[in-house]
Amino acid sequence: MAEKFKIKKGDQVVVTTGRDKGRRGEVIEVRRTENRVLVQGCNIVKRHTRATQDNPGGIINKEAPLHISNVSLIDPDSGQATRVGYEVKDGKKIRIARRSGKALD
Repeated sequence: MAEKFKIKKGDQVVVTTGRDKGRRGEVIEVRRTENRVLVQGCNIVKRHTRATQDNPGGIINKEAPLHISNVSLIDPDSGQATRVGYEVKDGKKIRIARRSGKALD
């Protein structure tokens, strides 16, 4: 069964390990079954594609998925990496940044 993550599509994250350490970007896609995320502008790889009617083919650059443990959410106040917690307000469960205590949603 797929695991639920605290990072969602559209979140601003920072890469914490690997060759793109320190690079920031927006989450394009969350792959829950693989425990991976696609981050815009991070982990760029070259892909050799065959020509089709729509695509001329050749070598294209695209993002490869990163493991979810190698990215961290960016705190809206300080701009640094933060952990994510939850609070219940008015009967709704909302995500909060642990560093500043601000709501993320």
